[in-house]
Amino acid sequence: MVSPAVPATPSPSPLADAYARLATLPAGPRVTERPAAHPTPRGAGWVGADELADAGPVLDAFLAWDDDQVLRDYGHQGRPDVIAGFGLHRYAWPACLLFTVPWLLARRVPRLPADQVAFHRSTGRISVRADRFACLPDDPAAALPGARVVPDEEALRAEVRAAVAEHLGPVLEGFGPRMRRGRRALWGIVTDEVVEGLWYVAEQWGEGRRARAELDLLLPGATAPYTGGSGFRTLTGPAGEELPTRDRAGCCLFYTIRPADTCVTCPRTRDADRVARLTAAAAA
Repeated sequence: MVSPAVPATPSPSPLADAYARLATLPAGPRVTERPAAHPTPRGAGWVGADELADAGPVLDAFLAWDDDQVLRDYGHQGRPDVIAGFGLHRYAWPACLLFTVPWLLARRVPRLPADQVAFHRSTGRISVRADRFACLPDDPAAALPGARVVPDEEALRAEVRAAVAEHLGPVLEGFGPRMRRGRRALWGIVTDEVVEGLWYVAEQWGEGRRARAELDLLLPGATAPYTGGSGFRTLTGPAGEELPTRDRAGCCLFYTIRPADTCVTCPRTRDADRVARLTAAAAA
């Protein structure tokens, strides 16, 4: 049975402003918040996060999209485990922003179990029902229904880590066997999605430096189940300029599709190559 998409809630939620700002980005997901009475949309292009976690026909169809795209764009088939990794990235990147963007912009962290989120891949829309969120004691939203007040910034960072893990943990169970990677490697991928997603959107808003500082505190290392820390470091450009970069906790395996083409933050990319690419990007 196909469930239609539903309109946004009639009055702004504690997360509305953050999600509205996310939608201003050209590649930003468009997040719609559902009232409690509306079910998670199904069919007609919608994929529930819980359906991906089930690892059944819905996940098969989701990964077929990536398989077709790789064949179309690069002229040859990708390995099944690589395709599964691409599919996980296509979901996890916007999914992590559901938590990190409200945290960065409003100091509010929603709880969104997998059965409360659906993704419309072709349009970039996400439908959520966020009936619980964490915030700080001085937040005006602290008196709202569903608010969980935490004492300080570190407690709020713990809420971010817990909320992302609650949502993506079941999704990793669905993707994991197809990706042929162990638990540590899978959570390394999530670590990268949390960091690089927020860093990217913050750079578009001119807040990249702030985001890097916040992410250093969010993921300092030894914060299980996440693998490693934020990984940021600074290189020096040819004119003495600072070039921020990071070392990914894992590899997306794109080099198996194009061996000479690696991400600028890939552990396989040498610092000299990073400097050249980052300098060229800044000049452009």
